[in-house]
Amino acid sequence: MQEEFLRQQNELCDKIEPVDKFDMDSVKLIAGVDLAYWNKDDEEYAVCCIVVIDSDTHEVVEKQHYSGKIEVPYMPGFLAFRELPLILKTVELLEASPDIYIFDGNGYLHPRHMGIATHASFYLNKPTIGIAKTYFRVDRKTDYTEPENAAGSFTDIVIDGEVYGRALRTHKDVKPIFISIGNFVSLDTACALALKLTDKESHIPLPTRLADLETHIARENERNMIL
Repeated sequence: MQEEFLRQQNELCDKIEPVDKFDMDSVKLIAGVDLAYWNKDDEEYAVCCIVVIDSDTHEVVEKQHYSGKIEVPYMPGFLAFRELPLILKTVELLEASPDIYIFDGNGYLHPRHMGIATHASFYLNKPTIGIAKTYFRVDRKTDYTEPENAAGSFTDIVIDGEVYGRALRTHKDVKPIFISIGNFVSLDTACALALKLTDKESHIPLPTRLADLETHIARENERNMIL
């Protein structure tokens, strides 16, 4: 299984396009995607929540979720294979058509540049961005440099001479978040969108913050329904 997953990742990696494949003026709807897990009777389950917001007003346009049993065991570096089936099922429920998907997780910031945000892009055929709350040390040794304590300050995460992502501080006196492209978007644009979508209530951009909140609610409801 792992060898096949590795083969797929290496094949898709060559198809990543780290450039803006869209006109920013045409971006209207942005989806935040997150998952939450739980165990019951020695089985692992998860619920995926997607929250679609208006990129200008920040109003919620739609919320959907889908839950199910996780069929793929945990293997470091292959998280997408566990989560993608539930994500795609949730996307099928959407009435809205998001212009961009933002994932609570990583994309290019991955040993093979194939975090969930990147992997999912090939199935969604939409620009994707990864925004993580905690730093993923890709090579187990490279740390990041703290950005200056000012809103909008950032430092690039460079591994072996290549930029994998950015540590971005969305407000003064808050922890940085970690931005990496998924696909069909540049890192500069990904960071600009993250700042645009961050309000005064939190240092986490609104799409994934709302999706995260929804997973807590949906997980409680769903796991109580599974006998």
